[in-house]
Amino acid sequence: MAKNTSKLRYVVAFAGISALALTACTTPASNTGSNNSGASGGSLTIGTTDKVVALDPAGSYDNGSTFMETQVYPYLVNIKPQSNEVEPDLAESASFTKPNEYTVKLRPNLKFANGHTLDSKDVKFSFDRILKINDENGPASLLTNLASVATPDANTVVFTLKQPNDQTFPGVLTSSAGPIVDDEVFPADKLMTDEDIVKAHPFAGVYDVTSYKKNELVSLKANTGYVGLVEKAKTDVVNVQYYANSNNLKLDIQTNKIDVAWRSLSATDIGDLKSKDNVAVHTGPGGELRYMVFNFNTMPFGTKTPEADPQKALAVRQAIADLVDRKAISEGVYKGTYTPVYSPVVSGLPGATEPLKSLYGDGSGAPSLEKAKKRLSDAGISGPVTVNLQYNPDHYGPGSGDEYAKVKDQLEKSGLFKVNLQSTEWTQYSKDRNKDLYPVYQLGWFPDYSDADNYLTPFFVKDNFLHNHYDNAEVQKLITEQQGTNDKAKRADLIGQIQELEAKDLSTLPLLQGNQIAVSGKNIDGVDTTLDASFKFRLAVVSKK
Repeated sequence: MAKNTSKLRYVVAFAGISALALTACTTPASNTGSNNSGASGGSLTIGTTDKVVALDPAGSYDNGSTFMETQVYPYLVNIKPQSNEVEPDLAESASFTKPNEYTVKLRPNLKFANGHTLDSKDVKFSFDRILKINDENGPASLLTNLASVATPDANTVVFTLKQPNDQTFPGVLTSSAGPIVDDEVFPADKLMTDEDIVKAHPFAGVYDVTSYKKNELVSLKANTGYVGLVEKAKTDVVNVQYYANSNNLKLDIQTNKIDVAWRSLSATDIGDLKSKDNVAVHTGPGGELRYMVFNFNTMPFGTKTPEADPQKALAVRQAIADLVDRKAISEGVYKGTYTPVYSPVVSGLPGATEPLKSLYGDGSGAPSLEKAKKRLSDAGISGPVTVNLQYNPDHYGPGSGDEYAKVKDQLEKSGLFKVNLQSTEWTQYSKDRNKDLYPVYQLGWFPDYSDADNYLTPFFVKDNFLHNHYDNAEVQKLITEQQGTNDKAKRADLIGQIQELEAKDLSTLPLLQGNQIAVSGKNIDGVDTTLDASFKFRLAVVSKK
């Protein structure tokens, strides 16, 4: 994603969070059939700089879109608040009934906010549609193991999987691929505009949308017909205010013009806000990953360039990895709110290793000019290599400019690289990166669920959402194998092998991992409750005291 992804934030305490216990089944919800209607009243305003790419789940896989989808769409299963365990949501029960079959029984008499019936047809439609549309900014890559969806009756859905005993599939159902949409509203073969979606009210989550000015102001009202895992909304009306930059977001939260600031404030702003008596800074466990992507077609010596040479291209990627100083970026730009990471899988998850630390730089996490020089020399590369490096100034927080200025400085001081650094706003950036326009570029990942596979499958399967033309058959084989491995120790070993192989290829260069951080007025409850290992910010639990 590029979560886009989403998805978000890191503290040392995250090391104590285990991955999802995705075993053979999930237990029935204790409030099966209940109707959590109503709300306690009142209103809140939430501020954010995270833009929505699309309200249509088939065309969005980013943190800003996922934040809004979490509030308005229903899911079959979900992460229980203050937990990292998958439990039924729309479902009464969900379990593996055969190694290749995951069966979901829906609660009876479900409805969308527009009054349309929500049944198994809508569920099948939702997943089939994501795969059929296969939008470049959508979550189809999360459904690579889904073979088919059957509906034996109105309340039963049977997912047939290509790989048996898929330990990640319940988590996938909680992710950006999981929202259930109204088959009477959405077209089956193309995306629907945000404005048309809002007019049709095809929502069955905790909130309905009452007014919508995209990436300006969205108003939500508690859905009185909501039935599901999350408790009824504590606040009847929530307004989501979008900001072009974090400076105004910070100003409005510290002067109490808004109630909560949720992504993204700079490390300096957060430090300053901690000293204010009228606001509270909340920190929660997170798994945000900040990384660089190499386009194997258009990077220096890439396969579609005039000087194409795979070995030279690899040497360029490895030399960059030798020179990047993560600690300097962590401390100099982010004041320790982000920490160095040496794998595509963030530390704290079962199976996470640190292959980049030993393979590159001085072997202990610091840079090494000598190793970088030798790599380029051994590959027959002389003279500075020109790298066109693109970053995004608005989606991944205000520190991005300083972060990539540091990267540019680190590479150019070596004398081995000349870096052309450019930036593009997210709404255009999210489209251009898929068109081979950026040879090397910034992305961030906000995890869909707490499992190492979520840092592997979306990135490294063939035709992944990065669209960077990386294709390693052995990596893909191991990814499939670990998904269907019940033995935890064996699965962790396979996950380690994947990290080692990919670290040698360097499809991406992980840099930092970070925290979930939100700032609220002192009169606001529930923010701490929603900053949990589910990685979902749930507006339903936030209220005024």
